[in-house]
Amino acid sequence: MALPPPDPLLRIAEALERLAPPIAVASDPLAHPAYVWRGAVLESVRDFRPQPLDRLHGIDAQKTALLGTVRHLAERAAAHDVLLWGARGSGKSALVKAVAGAVQAERGSALALVEIVTPRLDTLPALFAQIANLPRAYLLFLDDLGFDAAADGRALRSMLDGGAEARPANARLVVTSNRRHLVPREMIDQPSAVNPRDAADDGLALADRFGLSLGFHVVDQDGYLAIVAGYTQAYDLPFDPADAIGWATRRGSRSGRVAWHYITDLAGRHGRALA
Repeated sequence: MALPPPDPLLRIAEALERLAPPIAVASDPLAHPAYVWRGAVLESVRDFRPQPLDRLHGIDAQKTALLGTVRHLAERAAAHDVLLWGARGSGKSALVKAVAGAVQAERGSALALVEIVTPRLDTLPALFAQIANLPRAYLLFLDDLGFDAAADGRALRSMLDGGAEARPANARLVVTSNRRHLVPREMIDQPSAVNPRDAADDGLALADRFGLSLGFHVVDQDGYLAIVAGYTQAYDLPFDPADAIGWATRRGSRSGRVAWHYITDLAGRHGRALA
């Protein structure tokens, strides 16, 4: 006896279930050093291993300033929201994670890092509601915010400056951007914009809301070699300045990121792993 044909609606439903991502499970917000926020629940980072602060060279002033305000946050004292702006690969993101790790080493579970990995900034009030009454401080990290975020600028300004959706007292925002004012330099003079001055002012008003603004700049050759030397010493690798310079020349730039890529290549050539 022939079996009846499968229900097409059932087949479609089963196919959709296979395609749908698994539902994220909320992690204990008091138990982990770092989390990611994708727009719904806090998910713990599987293996949070920031660089030690002493391996970040050439940014001592920025290091001191960010470390100070994050310590204040962990102590539940007055602390700034922070904008880190400047050249690509200059250590902005690495510094945020390294500072979080350093403060955790000093003060244990008093502080957690939360990386915001969703472009939907309108989900942040839901995050605020989840952490507002917890006995812990949270450093909320938005990486590589650019002028395309202008549509969310007003909401973010409100969160920074005490609006209706202001972030709670136990949380501060730290944002990295390649641009100091979060707008393209040519926007003011862009003839096709309806109100180019208004669009630029939106970005400037957002940047002005950060209590601490730290600039990062392109390193010179000596600075680049100092970064490489620090890594080679930390990982017990040979230091050959000519080889390091050759790598940067082939890449067409010098930065902390380029230095790390060189160290990765150097370690591989010597059959070494980077823990």
